[in-house]
Amino acid sequence: MSTSGENEAVEHWDVVVIGSGPAGQKAAVQAAKAGKKVCVIEREVGVGGACVHRGTIPSKTLRETAVHMAGFRTRLGRHVRVELPPDLQLASLMDRMQKVVDAHVAYQSAQMRRNGIEQIHGRARFVDANTVAVESVYGKRRLLGGEYVVIATGSRPRTPPEIPIDHEHVLDSDSILSMAYLPKTLTVLGAGVIATEYATIFAALGVHVTMIDRGPRPLSFLDPEIIAKFVEDFEGHSGCVFVGNAKVESVAWNGIDAVVTRLDNGWEVKSDKLLCTLGRVANVEGLDIEAAGLGTNSRGHIPVDADCRTSVPHIFAVGDVIGPPSLASTSMEQGRRAMRCALGLPLGAGSEVIPSGIYTIPEIASVGISEQEATERHGSCLVGRAQFRELARGQISSSAEGMLKLVVENGSLRILGCQIVGEGATELIHLAQMALMTGFDVGMFVEKIFNFPTLAEAYRVAALDVLEQVGQGACSVVPAPVI
Repeated sequence: MSTSGENEAVEHWDVVVIGSGPAGQKAAVQAAKAGKKVCVIEREVGVGGACVHRGTIPSKTLRETAVHMAGFRTRLGRHVRVELPPDLQLASLMDRMQKVVDAHVAYQSAQMRRNGIEQIHGRARFVDANTVAVESVYGKRRLLGGEYVVIATGSRPRTPPEIPIDHEHVLDSDSILSMAYLPKTLTVLGAGVIATEYATIFAALGVHVTMIDRGPRPLSFLDPEIIAKFVEDFEGHSGCVFVGNAKVESVAWNGIDAVVTRLDNGWEVKSDKLLCTLGRVANVEGLDIEAAGLGTNSRGHIPVDADCRTSVPHIFAVGDVIGPPSLASTSMEQGRRAMRCALGLPLGAGSEVIPSGIYTIPEIASVGISEQEATERHGSCLVGRAQFRELARGQISSSAEGMLKLVVENGSLRILGCQIVGEGATELIHLAQMALMTGFDVGMFVEKIFNFPTLAEAYRVAALDVLEQVGQGACSVVPAPVI
């Protein structure tokens, strides 16, 4: 040990990781597997960060309940009524949530212990570029010196000053699941990933949801055709509506029975509860990153290079704290890759073919480029579509509203992208990901045999759609193997 400041002992570590979410945990494990002495600092009682305790895991657990409830109604048909009681406690729909969270925390903790990673509970802040101070809940302080430091502190909901979030009537994504009872009506401000996921979850549970956004459509970064089907499905729920091109002028609890949202067009929306999902901000407050020679950009994120290295060469930042895409999957890869870069380990080629999955009801997934992007880059493209209602499995599983869209290069018929809306989309998209990574053309989906009945058959239908457009019918452009 060395000393710092007022003769405080400084513990030496090869790698100090601040934050135990998907990015931090994977960075720590990668460093430990390389034989390094690693510690992870986490302010929460259990590891996993917001992803496990307040975000991905809890919301997806409630989503599973909503999906099965809605599916149960549909599959039973019109002769059997399945209704939730009007005063249903939200907790009763989430009996499994704590078990799922505990299981995930236990798994991650065991993995870190198995790899010799010390878990330190407390609040971290930089003393200087090489030293991190950790204060425990009991006020005890430790100084940790790291050859490398990884900032993986994640993000939290943004709280606009004009929205009076009280976590009782006006909630954010951290407090929405703390509601005592399932509301009859809900207003959702925003139309991004978190907004649309919660809007559709509650819609599937029978809540009348009004989703309001400045933009003309939700999830504006996705293919317009896919989103049009998504909005159609969302508004197919009784009492659910998307209000686009709308600016919120005021939000207030009327003190009696409703949250009142006034829009600039004169509309007034009353609801039992309101969920504000207008972005997230990086968790850098209290870290004193300035003491390490770091700062944030105009959006409040820590700037990094392609390998997640900050302007201070031995300090890396990964996950939500560096901004989009802010996906758990990409955050994990950022943590792993940052450590391999820091330790001089082979990085591999990496991959720009990263799928995205949005756990709305129904799911939305995409990989590669969209029809619009393909047209802009290549001048034109071919598009093959498969409606889930054309598939036996789509009808059997009550997923007939879904659609798969293949974007294909003219001439070579090489697959450029794929977009899917429908249950199972986040699983199905990986077939397109593999096709993109290997450079296959659409003929592969005609030549290969799919189980019947499956939703994966949508790839064959979409591929045949493309081949018909170029006059090849069911004939594949893949040459037959020479035997």
